Amino acid sequence: MLHRDQTAAKPQPATGTTPPFPFTAIVGQDDMRLAMVLTAIDPSIGGVLVFGDRGTGKSTAVRGLAALLPPIRAVRSCPVNSAERHLCPDWAEIADPTVVEKPTPVVDLPLGVSEDRVTGALDVERAIAQGVKAFEPGLLARANRGYLYIDEVNLLEDHIVDLLLDVAQSGENVVERDGLSIRHAARFVLVGSGNPEEGDLRPQLLDRFGLSVEVRSPRDIDTRVEVVLRREAYEADPIGFAATWAEAEAELRAKILGARRALAKVKTPRKVLEDCAALCIHLGSDGLRGELTLLRAARALAASEAASTVTRDHIRRIAGLALGHRLRRDPLDEAGATDRVARAVTETLGAAKS
Repeated sequence: MLHRDQTAAKPQPATGTTPPFPFTAIVGQDDMRLAMVLTAIDPSIGGVLVFGDRGTGKSTAVRGLAALLPPIRAVRSCPVNSAERHLCPDWAEIADPTVVEKPTPVVDLPLGVSEDRVTGALDVERAIAQGVKAFEPGLLARANRGYLYIDEVNLLEDHIVDLLLDVAQSGENVVERDGLSIRHAARFVLVGSGNPEEGDLRPQLLDRFGLSVEVRSPRDIDTRVEVVLRREAYEADPIGFAATWAEAEAELRAKILGARRALAKVKTPRKVLEDCAALCIHLGSDGLRGELTLLRAARALAASEAASTVTRDHIRRIAGLALGHRLRRDPLDEAGATDRVARAVTETLGAAKS
């Protein structure tokens, strides 16, 4: 089994290594790219689930996003990427408290990974003998304040799914063994990808993703040709290809940073809140997570467009991504989730203005 955490756990470009395929050079797949950008603007949206055919750029987009994301400010030697020294866990041996800029962590969680590898390992014998909290941080520690990426998420083992659900709910990783307890912050954006033909995702985990995207292979000749041409150009000269797209990458990075700064100032009229509620009621969405996610995504979309107020149009454009995976199965309705949401949007909010 391939353990990608050894080679691609932090897919950031480094000196002397091949740069990832630029995020802005991905052809088509507009919904997937939009969903990932929105979570970069507002991580509280709750992550992205990308389901679709093999070879549609799912993994490429995640690795491209990793290189695109703006850096974070964190304590140099903190194992959980804390922004300030006093936020570092007490078990961490902080050798250098200097605050520096680090690449936004993007950690790959491979299939078949052990629980200790995910949560971290507690050395009880050393703790008893030396009176210290001997703890080897895991993937959740490294992913704090960043992204946790799971390819083939629908094939993840149940006990790892349960663990992720607990951490996603609390924002904290707790490791307990023989009366000893270790805690640390574990807040990350969860990105999952997979092929629906290989199995369904557990409903509890599915609901934890803020946005979902269904990707398909392009059906027109021009798009498919452009995909091949760009891929060949990248493989022939990765550094030169990355340089060609450097300006577009910088523009998108600046757009994300600007939207982050503007997000808190975006106004949400009551009418927009009523639209969110009416749409979720029409679709039979359980709980209020649908409304909250829809609203946060619409705010992020508005901020990305330098709009001062969320409008019905923002809700209309983002509804499919925020609500498609929250629909109850209807054996009498053969339409797909995307079509059902689009139909509900038209019936509830009216047709989009041309």
